[in-house]
Amino acid sequence: MDLQKLCFVITVTAVISLVCYPSSVTAGDIVHDDNLAPKKPGCENDFVLVKVQTWVDGVEDAEFVGVGARFGTTIVSKEKNANQIRLTLSDPLDCCSAPKHKLDGDVIMVHRGHCKFTTKANNAEAAGASALLIINNQKELYKMVCEPDETDLDIHIPAVMLPQDAGSSLEKMLLTNSSVSVQLYSPRRPLVDIAEVFLWLMAVGTILCASYWSAWSAREAAIEQDKLLKDAVDEIPNEKAVGFSTVVDINTTSAVLFVVIASCFLVILYKLMSYWFIELLVVLFCIGGVEFYASAGIANLPGCFVVKPHSMFELFIMIPLSLIWGTLVKVPIRKWFKHAGESYIKVPFFGPLSYLTLAVAPFCIAFAVVWAVYRTVSFAWIGQDILGIALIITVLQIVHVPNLKVGTVLLSCAFLYDIFWVFVSKKVFHESVMIVVARGDRSGEDGIPMLLKIPRLFDPWGGYSIIGFGDILLPGLLIAFSLRYDWLATKSLRAGYFPWAMLAYGLGLLVTYVALNLMDGHGQPALLYIVPFTLGTFLALGKKRGDLRVLWTQGEPETPCSHVRLQHGEELD
Repeated sequence: MDLQKLCFVITVTAVISLVCYPSSVTAGDIVHDDNLAPKKPGCENDFVLVKVQTWVDGVEDAEFVGVGARFGTTIVSKEKNANQIRLTLSDPLDCCSAPKHKLDGDVIMVHRGHCKFTTKANNAEAAGASALLIINNQKELYKMVCEPDETDLDIHIPAVMLPQDAGSSLEKMLLTNSSVSVQLYSPRRPLVDIAEVFLWLMAVGTILCASYWSAWSAREAAIEQDKLLKDAVDEIPNEKAVGFSTVVDINTTSAVLFVVIASCFLVILYKLMSYWFIELLVVLFCIGGVEFYASAGIANLPGCFVVKPHSMFELFIMIPLSLIWGTLVKVPIRKWFKHAGESYIKVPFFGPLSYLTLAVAPFCIAFAVVWAVYRTVSFAWIGQDILGIALIITVLQIVHVPNLKVGTVLLSCAFLYDIFWVFVSKKVFHESVMIVVARGDRSGEDGIPMLLKIPRLFDPWGGYSIIGFGDILLPGLLIAFSLRYDWLATKSLRAGYFPWAMLAYGLGLLVTYVALNLMDGHGQPALLYIVPFTLGTFLALGKKRGDLRVLWTQGEPETPCSHVRLQHGEELD
């Protein structure tokens, strides 16, 4: 393996290692549990996020988010059932002693202070408050629990903690002599959001397109090789070599090393996660796209410009335009601009560039720059998904699983990798490393760019449904192999392995989202469900049809060599 291919494989491993699980949200889970805070009678509520909607002089104002206490009554879930209640500032501010004035069902706001949370709640309830808002002395939220020896837990008002900045805003409202009212409620997430449906379709559709592209490229390569052998050509022309010389076959050693290398990358990301590191990942995401397209060759992309790449820069500026306009202008471009696409000019540093590339360069550069600069706006996920899908499809064309043995080792290792870094890593790092990295915690940004994501349209808490590249790429390698085998074996759609592999992947991903919703949005390792479905179906079907030995060792049907077939065909003629 030459240096270029080695770098490419390492880059692919780095990308796959970043994220290998889907999660409902990037802003945090709504229901939390804590084994360190055991439940007991009067102190057994779940820690739920609570919306605090404010009104100033009857006009709707800012909305804040807090967390409910382990004790007290539960918060209503529907906004229509939550009443607007006047907000009052406690006197004394910490409410560690009884308030000086009686409250007529008001919501009382108190400072963190130094007394117990339950002491504040009992004092507020005795004064006539209908709810308690506690302002933390830090920007983070704190779980309000009960002390092990506490007995006075017969509390009948809800208690909510707000972060320090929210408390400062509310105090300013009250100190301006305004009439401030609040509404407390904790809406539940919908059982299924339409975003999960679209994300499922996106993942399945990406593998479907990538598999057909990979099989189409392999068939074109085989046809070209047959022609060269028939014409007794000893060497493949350099121009064609660009298209097919960058295919990388994984072996069992590479499959095992994936776990080690991917784990190292993941730990590095976990330890160095910060704002500047996210910025670096954005840059690497773009550079990675350049590498992938330079290795694959845009000329092999069905429906895109007829341009044979000669440099990384040329492929970089062709990426966005070829993806967005390729299908729409396929025939006109090939007819009108074929000469421009195959005519080159040598540019210093960048090497040979086609005239067509130079013409469309400003549009594509603008696309990449605009996405990078405005990636935090609400609609930037569209550009991220376009680049992400393109990257996944290209990797699945370049990286091949040569047989079922390698595919089994790779997916088995990925299966263990996903489970360890989502679940087992909690025992070592006290938090799930995979989930922390994917959400971009401690970075100040809304997750890392190596994700496909769609906003949750009907979720009152907002956020995104996301899926990692690894959950598409790794099963996609096996599924693409199944279609290549079907085409080489000239199997019909019904008799082939590809439809069953696609069905198994779709069901595995569907089960993943079912488990995700049953776990109240807690991140799930998707490969925990996808690998048994996909790999198990392939192995069982191969065993039943008697193809398992060929699939396991050769990965290709037992047919004569190309030159033998051609000679035999000439004799028949």
